[in-house]
Amino acid sequence: MPSPTLAKVEAHVFRAPIQEPVRTSFGTMAERVAVFVKVEDSDGARGWGEIWSNFPTASAEHRALLFADIVAPRALGKSLDDPVTLWAEIDRALHVLRVQSGDAGALSAAAAGLDLAIHDLRARKRGLPLWRALGGTDDSAVPIYASGLNPGRAARDTVERTRAAGYRAYKIKVGFGEEADLGSLRPVAKELKAGERLMVDVNQGWDLATACRMAPKLAEFGLDWIEEPLPADRPTAEWTQVAAAAPTRLAGGENLRGAGAFQDAIDLGLLGVIQPDAAKWGGHSGCLPVARAALAAGRTYCPHFLGGAVGLMHSLHLLAAVRGPGRLEVDANPNPLREGLLGDLLAVTEGCVSLPDGQGLGLEPDLKPLANLRSLHIERHA
Repeated sequence: MPSPTLAKVEAHVFRAPIQEPVRTSFGTMAERVAVFVKVEDSDGARGWGEIWSNFPTASAEHRALLFADIVAPRALGKSLDDPVTLWAEIDRALHVLRVQSGDAGALSAAAAGLDLAIHDLRARKRGLPLWRALGGTDDSAVPIYASGLNPGRAARDTVERTRAAGYRAYKIKVGFGEEADLGSLRPVAKELKAGERLMVDVNQGWDLATACRMAPKLAEFGLDWIEEPLPADRPTAEWTQVAAAAPTRLAGGENLRGAGAFQDAIDLGLLGVIQPDAAKWGGHSGCLPVARAALAAGRTYCPHFLGGAVGLMHSLHLLAAVRGPGRLEVDANPNPLREGLLGDLLAVTEGCVSLPDGQGLGLEPDLKPLANLRSLHIERHA
């Protein structure tokens, strides 16, 4: 009997206005977007994925179209028995288009969203939660941290709010100048409770001179890590200097693409925390080996993700599959494209969330309540 094949794909683009803009060193978001993808096989089984499109938000519809018209046709009609091989074939096929178009990131993210959805479908068909289908064996709660904290007074307010909600670790955005950065961190660090952890994310906002000057000034805060103090594409010599000047470990990986780039980062040892984003590159097929390689080398694996509900759930399952000391990144900023689908699914207790019951993601997204926020819906059939 022939194996089921990929019969249908859908892409749904949503745009949600927000009251409080999200600030980073490279720009400000006045809305939240998400590209959710759904796949169905010839048996009618389904799975869900998400394509990274966090910033700039103008990229969302473009990535959905790349998914529907460039990536999906390479998978429609094909067997889903081996998602890893299928993703690798698509990744190789997209190489020339990445070079030709100069749009490597968008094409990689579109392929990643497809891979996530296929893995969800496969786990559902096997009757397994996704984390177990990916090889996990530990069903204990997963540690998390509150991420994306805006600078200034907002950082302190958000820590207080998320602490009351059960969080015990927090990551504040810096890269806005020395006075602003230290002013954001000092009130929070002063009020940390026993066992709580604090991190910072520079979002590639420093040059070498600034990073070497600022990193030592952060020693007073006892940070768990300093994330992306330099642009990801700066030469190894610069990262080596910053690592030597830093009072704690460096983190990065969300802006790396390719197994080779991640293995180089792991082997160099300059990043203590490795942070691939499964909706930005690789899906589970690409990121699961990276996570395992990071842990084998003594690094910490922490999935990067700031987007909608579907990508967050995939990140949770991926971390649960490999474990280690890492925490799940959970955006602390309000986002209707996350809360509107999750509801109470990820309740926080003492800095951890329980793994969801059910098959696959443990989430069946109901998009109807978000209908007024949808800007694009595309379907393609085999």
